[in-house]
Amino acid sequence: MFDRPDSQSAFDESDDKEAVVLVHLNFNDPDYDESQQEFRELVGSTGARIATIIQGKRQRPDPKYFAGTGKVEEVAEHVNASHAALVIFNHELSPSQERNLEHKLQCRVLGRTGLILDIFARRARSHEGKLQVELAQLQHLSTRLVRGWTHLERQKGGIGLRGPGETQLETDRRLLGQRIKSLKKRLSKVQSQREQGRRSRQRGGVPVVSLVGYTNMGKSTLFNRITSAEVYADNRLFATLDPTLRRMKLQDTSMLIMADTVGFIRDLPHDLVESFSSTLDETRDAALLLHVVDAGAGDRDDLIHHVNDVLSQIQADAVPQLIVYNKIDTVEGMKPRIERDEEGAAIRIWLSAKTGEGLNLLREVLQEYFPDNELENYIH
Repeated sequence: MFDRPDSQSAFDESDDKEAVVLVHLNFNDPDYDESQQEFRELVGSTGARIATIIQGKRQRPDPKYFAGTGKVEEVAEHVNASHAALVIFNHELSPSQERNLEHKLQCRVLGRTGLILDIFARRARSHEGKLQVELAQLQHLSTRLVRGWTHLERQKGGIGLRGPGETQLETDRRLLGQRIKSLKKRLSKVQSQREQGRRSRQRGGVPVVSLVGYTNMGKSTLFNRITSAEVYADNRLFATLDPTLRRMKLQDTSMLIMADTVGFIRDLPHDLVESFSSTLDETRDAALLLHVVDAGAGDRDDLIHHVNDVLSQIQADAVPQLIVYNKIDTVEGMKPRIERDEEGAAIRIWLSAKTGEGLNLLREVLQEYFPDNELENYIH
């Protein structure tokens, strides 16, 4: 097994990127093609150089290697031919499968969760975000612990560190447990401060509108447009990790708070959802969710379904939603408009955060949702 220091990227950070081999198997998945494209984008967002992607069909995973022995031999050939230092599976690998593959392929092996955690570690900027990512990384890697964790306590020195009768593995597990406990304690303090700010806003009667959606749907671009903020926005997956809140004035004197949050993805790792629970409180406690969708995406209905699944996981599925079809500038003939239900309430809106088309319609709808004389209704 290869050492895995916390917060260290699995990818080569030098200018001369090492090659990575991707493996994506089809277990009769109807979304296989879309999932493969997303897989490429995830790996691409790390800056890694993709040597090849190996595909195949199976009825069920192999207990030892996940892929069959023949497929593993094929992977090994590509690893040797491309001098790859890393193989990434677009699947969840058990600890034993990961170890068996690393022994067989003689290089690092990463599963889907490890890949997403690595990307999150790169994107986190705030103190809280970094703590959350490290906690999720350590909780995930603790199941794969074999050796190499004493670096967590290097500042204390190694002499006398091991208790009576402790093996190296037991010592490493204890040190890892202590680090996780320390992170949880520090996060609890940060989260308490965030909760105080949330209660203060609620007492002030200012409703919170939270932007949610699949990753790379243009949430941060929309956030910047309607709040005049300068949040980092980029056309890549998980460009935003740390939540940002800004006050926004509507057409009259009423105010609301807009929250930009992390994007969701298929099969979002449970450890990550748990570690980012305080960040997602802004979504749970919102008065309205703006569910941002790429209007030109062929699988947009599936993406909406995946986001709603995550909202259900974090108990935010009961919060009212307004679907915002963004990026209409990428679809020929599509114009900004509002779609209403039988009672006249807005339920969908089409706009372009990039060009600004339809932003006036969004402000109009928000004014309808939060008329000035009803703000007291949003005090929790």
